[in-house]
Amino acid sequence: MHYRALGHTGLEVSVLSFGASSLGGVFHATDDDESIRTVRTALDLGVNFLDTSPYYGATRSESVLGRALRGVPRESYILATKVGQYNNGEFDFSAARVTRSLDESCARLGTDYIDLLQCHDIEFTDLNQIVDETLPALVKLREAGRIGHIGITGLPLKIFSGVLDRTAPGVVETILSFCRYELNDTALDSLVPYLREKKVGIINASPTGMGLLTPRGVPSWHPAPPAMVAGARRAVEYCQSVGADIVKLALQFCVVHPAFATTLVGTANPETIRENVAHIEAPLDFALMAKVLEILRPIHNHNFTRGRPENRDPIIA
Repeated sequence: MHYRALGHTGLEVSVLSFGASSLGGVFHATDDDESIRTVRTALDLGVNFLDTSPYYGATRSESVLGRALRGVPRESYILATKVGQYNNGEFDFSAARVTRSLDESCARLGTDYIDLLQCHDIEFTDLNQIVDETLPALVKLREAGRIGHIGITGLPLKIFSGVLDRTAPGVVETILSFCRYELNDTALDSLVPYLREKKVGIINASPTGMGLLTPRGVPSWHPAPPAMVAGARRAVEYCQSVGADIVKLALQFCVVHPAFATTLVGTANPETIRENVAHIEAPLDFALMAKVLEILRPIHNHNFTRGRPENRDPIIA
């Protein structure tokens, strides 16, 4: 396993990290004992960055992850969770709620310290509140030694500058972006110079586009338009026709980008996490990569967005 610096946090994170949303049964039904084995397998393979949220499975993800980490030396992993989104998509970024949320998450996770606390999916709220109320509350928690670092997450790319341009240097130390750097969409790459100038570390998530680039395909709730789903499906089917694994290719495509500290993958299956780690350590098939990128060219950077109207990215289709 290789490790990279997470911005200027001082944290060295594995280039492939563990997204614990799967532990909450977000994508399909899961078995908690198998989920616990999956976390332990990831740690054994050198994955040291674990990301969760009270929203995933309505706290189930945090609870299962906490069980998996019992007895594991605290210094052997970097733990990230989130505040602001709860239950079935209820948002509360008030100072009082995010402070209480940290206490609740620590209890479920079996720790008194979170390495990285992130504002979860800020596109669904007024960014003025994030800047004027939420982040100052998290700074107080950081100063009190309850958390190590502060981040923001979301789907639309415009939200990141919408916050970073209005906060003092060092307040926000990381961003987590998903579905905006993968084989079919590399828009996040355009923000790299800006984020480097702001000294903000980049966490990339959903390298398969939340199922777009998988043989299983997208779940029923997936927001991608039909043309985007069909375009991705052509690439999946081509890989199947030549005996190649598009998930392997998707993971390799993301982890080789030197500006991304880590790429999050989610699974509740021990064998899948073993395969994912093996994928990123295998040689890259450049000819296959070129062919798949060619197939995906008609939908390159086509996107979907969400959140309050003022926070949404323009749609490219």
